[in-house]
Amino acid sequence: MGKTSAVSGFYKLSAAERLGIVAEFANLNEVERKAVEGAAGLSLAAADRMSENVVGVFGLPLAFASNFLIDGKEYFVPMAIEEPSVVAAASNGARLARPGGFATSASEPVMRGQVQLVCNDASGAVRELEKKRKEIEKVAKENAKGIEQFGGGVRGIEFGKLKTSRGTVATAIIFVDCRDAMGANTVNTICEAVGAEMEQVAGGKARLRIISNLATERTVRAKCAWKKEAVGEEEIEGILDAYAFAAADVYRACTHNKGIMNGIDAVAVATGNDWRAVEAGAHAYASLSGKYMPLTKYEKMKNGDLLGSIELPIAVGLVGGATKTHPAARACVKVLGVKTASELARVMAAVGLAQNFAALRALSGEGIQKGHMRLHAKNLAVMAGANEGEIGKVANRMEGSGEATLEGAKKALLEIRGEK
Repeated sequence: MGKTSAVSGFYKLSAAERLGIVAEFANLNEVERKAVEGAAGLSLAAADRMSENVVGVFGLPLAFASNFLIDGKEYFVPMAIEEPSVVAAASNGARLARPGGFATSASEPVMRGQVQLVCNDASGAVRELEKKRKEIEKVAKENAKGIEQFGGGVRGIEFGKLKTSRGTVATAIIFVDCRDAMGANTVNTICEAVGAEMEQVAGGKARLRIISNLATERTVRAKCAWKKEAVGEEEIEGILDAYAFAAADVYRACTHNKGIMNGIDAVAVATGNDWRAVEAGAHAYASLSGKYMPLTKYEKMKNGDLLGSIELPIAVGLVGGATKTHPAARACVKVLGVKTASELARVMAAVGLAQNFAALRALSGEGIQKGHMRLHAKNLAVMAGANEGEIGKVANRMEGSGEATLEGAKKALLEIRGEK
């Protein structure tokens, strides 16, 4: 029997037991295992090299979502996040999806860079730029040699005009296939070189020369059919109603998409990727129609099952940056077993869909707060003043009583101490 991420009662195990299962699943060595558990995480010296004005290292809980079957492959998905309900929801959504799992696809990893040329005659500048297109393309390609050796490179340049509040400017959009890199450094280097050449060709001043985080050429899609027998027919109706609400109301759509990004961002952080860029691109993509819309869609199939899908841009990489310099990020990538940036992005899309499905199911049913507070029981115990030996007892007592509140934690703590 092959390795599986569907471990019954995974959340009930101790942290050490869960780590042992994940380490065996991914064949982690001792150094990688220690990196995952935090014993050999990011050193102060390494942190000082990675950022500016460093004084220390800030930790986040590192969890693994279970049950993910994506394109026929098993995944334990790393999630760096302080919110337990996010990990629980993603794992539960994936568990209910296991009969068929998630099917995903992705476009080529093409990013766009933008150059803004401020000049007196934008139309004339564009004509001059078109005349010298070959020379400009040559400059762009000369600065893309690093990525060309991996099969990437410049895929095209578009010149145009843009009317702004400060006048009409000439623009260039440079399309770059970044392969397994996120691409910011490569694209920015190309943009700066092209900007200088545009100044020589058409005059004016090249102002902005930078990558766009709205990666419309680098999108990923995931879909899943949840069985009505597993989800429940009433629950499916609730999910459809919740989706319809988000599609009609921007205030709900915002929170709908925030829930999706809860899962996607947590994977981005765990793998050392730029979650801020992913966030910016996702929310801009949700607005492309002129109205801010949900990133997921749901519909009932003829047989009564629920079909869910997601599409959004996810620009992530497996080379460079924290993905290579952070020991825990390297170990997380190994646990995932992804071989390309495209595969990583597809996994993240599936996580976002699973997270959203589970959240809508809870929201439209019993509500999110009951389960949310239950998962926060240990935090509530700490807030109530429980010591290390009392935290688990207080949490268990609250779960048994169903009173997962701060007052409930204080009451449980008094009862436990009174029994000594």
